[in-house]
Amino acid sequence: MVVKFADVGEQEVTRAIVSRFSDMLEEYSFSDVIVVGGGPAGLMTAKELAHENVKVLLVERNNYLGGGFWLGGFLMNKVTVREPANEILDELGIPHEEYTKGLYIADGPHACSKLIASTCDAGVKILNMTTFDDVVLRGGNRVSGAVVNWTPVTALPREISCVDPIALESKFVVDATGHDAQVASRLRERGLLEVPGHGGMWVKMSEDLVVENTGEAYPGLIVAGMAVATVYALPRMGPTFGSMLLSGKKAAETILEKLD
Repeated sequence: MVVKFADVGEQEVTRAIVSRFSDMLEEYSFSDVIVVGGGPAGLMTAKELAHENVKVLLVERNNYLGGGFWLGGFLMNKVTVREPANEILDELGIPHEEYTKGLYIADGPHACSKLIASTCDAGVKILNMTTFDDVVLRGGNRVSGAVVNWTPVTALPREISCVDPIALESKFVVDATGHDAQVASRLRERGLLEVPGHGGMWVKMSEDLVVENTGEAYPGLIVAGMAVATVYALPRMGPTFGSMLLSGKKAAETILEKLD
């Protein structure tokens, strides 16, 4: 096979990257919703909102999306979901099998790739290698955006790490940062929200309770996925992902009702 590529050089490649990234960042300096955390709950929230023409920016501190959805449990990349979350697998076109009654299993890389692709196809814009630093507060009583910085800045020695972050405004912020509940924890540091931490593992109780308690934890702040367990002292659910997917869907429904 003989291939002749277009006559394009280094400067054009650089200009394309810089100009289009700058355009996106400028456009999304204000969004309807900022989702912090690109695991299954955050991706699901973002996808569902974007499907309804909501302007969504997703912020992820790693250079990849999906969180533990790639890996399953104990670095064995099979992911499990309990009924009725298998309906989400059907919606996303993720191959899966019923392992035992009410418990379904899928390949993590396939499941995660499908969810990421569906999120991007819906129109969600993504900032990866971007760390959540703080909240934007309006009047001291409403979360109105996120303060972010490049993830590599966190690795700099303290004496040279005074790289100021930037602020991105939004109508709502979703904390989908997992057990760290990073956004909610910033409010706790200011005495605005109690964040007691999650309890021990109890799969049967945790998944129901996580979905049940998904919603607005503070004006402008929606909690989804494992962050819900941390904010409300719920049991953790371990390596099963149904409640994360359904929590993301419920978070999107909550926001859509409030936007209306």
